[in-house]
Amino acid sequence: MIPIAIYHWNIGIVSRGKGKSAVAAAAYRSGEKLTNEWDGMTHDYTRKGGVVHTEIMLPSHAPPSFSDRSTLWNSVELYEKAGNAQLAREIDAALPIELSREEQIRLVREYCSSQFVSRGMCVDFAIHDTDSGNPHCHIMLTMRPLDERGAWAAKSKKEYDLDENGERIRLPSGRYKTHKVDLTGWNDKDNTLLWRKAWADFTNDFLEKNGSPERIDHRSNAERGIDEIPTVHMGVAACQMEKKGIATEKGELNRNIQKANRLIREIRAQIGKLKEWIADLFKARETAPEQPPQSPNLANLLMKYLSVQREKSRKYSQRWQQQHTADELKTIAAAVNYLSEHGISNLDELDASLSSVSDKAYSIREGMKTAEQRMKELQKLMEYGRNYQTYKPIQDEYRQIRWKGKQEKFAEARRADLTLWDAANRYLHANLPKGTKTLPIAEWEQEYADLKTQRDSDYTKLKDIRTEVAELQKIRKCVDIALRADQPEQTQNRAKRHEQER
Repeated sequence: MIPIAIYHWNIGIVSRGKGKSAVAAAAYRSGEKLTNEWDGMTHDYTRKGGVVHTEIMLPSHAPPSFSDRSTLWNSVELYEKAGNAQLAREIDAALPIELSREEQIRLVREYCSSQFVSRGMCVDFAIHDTDSGNPHCHIMLTMRPLDERGAWAAKSKKEYDLDENGERIRLPSGRYKTHKVDLTGWNDKDNTLLWRKAWADFTNDFLEKNGSPERIDHRSNAERGIDEIPTVHMGVAACQMEKKGIATEKGELNRNIQKANRLIREIRAQIGKLKEWIADLFKARETAPEQPPQSPNLANLLMKYLSVQREKSRKYSQRWQQQHTADELKTIAAAVNYLSEHGISNLDELDASLSSVSDKAYSIREGMKTAEQRMKELQKLMEYGRNYQTYKPIQDEYRQIRWKGKQEKFAEARRADLTLWDAANRYLHANLPKGTKTLPIAEWEQEYADLKTQRDSDYTKLKDIRTEVAELQKIRKCVDIALRADQPEQTQNRAKRHEQER
């Protein structure tokens, strides 16, 4: 998933009514031994592995003693008297493997500070990682606010329902009709969406700062308008073989589908960044009246970049300058060659070229998706076709048995084989033209091989496009440096002209 393909963020409630305990939950997540003073039960998870970091974050008005895990959650347990009390809100989320441990911790810390501590909640979070490629965090949040003195306050209050005359409404029981008013806003259903989105935003910000092209999205594929071919259902047999390290056709197809989806997402993200960059340059040009109306010449900017780099290198040794100059010349030569080969001389033409590259990538991926869909269909046809042929003799033998008792005994002994034949028979009858007498398994296998060859060729084309986009990213970097170098000169020229006018 670029490689974090799956966005994972879940939220739930630690409720006493469901037999849960905030102290037990905190002990498990932190890998500690804690005793719940509400019921006297001790929860020992000191032997639990994979807990790599724990931390408690408090709002400024919380008692300092709450920095102790046992004190914090026992205070919650003892204050809540009801047998169905909601004790804590809990969130678990996947962490990007592209970030270092320190960055993962900082990500969770900044997210919690922004979304929860700033609103008055106490936060207890833990990061788990068993080195299985699934680092994740558990975040526990208090659900009751603290007053300015650091004491637990009310979550809600009751208000009377009023009629059209502003009078309280009396119920048949003699009591007045009331409704509950939330005093914190923490239970608002819209918070879930906001917190989910915030996690994606914080994560993507950290990934970008880390220089990683990967991104996550809290929205579903349908919400994002992404039409991706889903992977093939593996089935028990294929899953067991894959776990043993034995590659299967289904597993191989799934891996190739995932690889292609990752690649097209990466290309899309990089092209998106380049398009945004060009749009910003166009906007800057429009708002700067002294800028020339025509789009800046890219070759000139690349030469400007070269002179800037030469000037910077003067403070280093002669040998380093020579090596650095040689490297820069190679970079500029490759960039100029690319621009020349593609007929690109300015930003307008670069923008048009990016659109063309994007269209080409999507066209290739659409063709791959069509092939992948057909390959999935062929896999099923081949699987059921082989099962049909393999178990047909057993089915024939079963049908030839005339004695009922013997037939039942045979069916019991060969039930699995007969079941596989029956499933294959039903599938093939439903998916093949009527009157098909001979299964064209060899033809299916040849078609599958041809589609695989074509798909592999298309994947190579996508990789070439990624290389092309990477070259454009290098050009962007050089142009950015050249444009920044031009700005001081333009500022000085404007100052000189202003001085002359005076």
